[in-house]
Amino acid sequence: MKVLIIGYGNMGKTYAKSFINSRFIKAEDIFVLSRRQIIPSMDDVIPQKNFITQVSESISRLDIVIIAVKPQDFSILTEQLVPFLNSQQLILSIMAGVTLSSISSKLKCQKVVRCMPNIPTQIGKGMTVFTATNEVDRKELFIIQNLINTTGKSIYVDKEELLNAATAISGSGPAYVFYFMNAMIQAAENLGFNPSEAELLVNQTFMGSVDLQNAATLSNAEWIQKVASKGGTTEQALNVFSENETDKIIEKAIYAANKRAKELGS
Repeated sequence: MKVLIIGYGNMGKTYAKSFINSRFIKAEDIFVLSRRQIIPSMDDVIPQKNFITQVSESISRLDIVIIAVKPQDFSILTEQLVPFLNSQQLILSIMAGVTLSSISSKLKCQKVVRCMPNIPTQIGKGMTVFTATNEVDRKELFIIQNLINTTGKSIYVDKEELLNAATAISGSGPAYVFYFMNAMIQAAENLGFNPSEAELLVNQTFMGSVDLQNAATLSNAEWIQKVASKGGTTEQALNVFSENETDKIIEKAIYAANKRAKELGS
């Protein structure tokens, strides 16, 4: 299987590295197309000759084309690509907001997969939601999911609009976590811990809590009950969350992100 990655920013590099490290695709079978000349670093195991700056007929012989460019660069890219793509190639897009129908129409290709990864894909802990046109068969979907899963975990959805929801939840989600962590770190410092102590307290609390939740079958609500004893400190904190309708604020924030995702895709 031969793959072309168009764009070699964070996500392009992440995919290349993950495919190779998982031994799913050989380094020599990965090609990179970029507008600027790329000089491979010591970390790059892709052969120098596989880095190209010009679209050519050789692209038609590749099996999968991954589009990892900014959405605003897509229109310029299509003019260059269309003459060299063929109907049997799989197109995998990670462009936010660019719909399946738009990609299919502009590239004149029917087999299109669109996905929404998040930033932890860079360390193999990502969450990706993906969907595809009807022309992509089960075997091809399986291949794409295996590729995506080299960067973490994934969910396939039939409804393309759920990618907007995925953007609002898992795509933007890491920022929500960091926001909450920052607030806790600030509170810890205000209570007397120095910055390094405060960061360790919060980071380990988050990591341990997630690992604990993953290691058991209890729901989040059941874990909350286990931690919050009657009349204790946790209950007092949870009461403040409840009084201020923190859950509603979080829900409202996610709805706002989902609304913006729809606007960007229109």
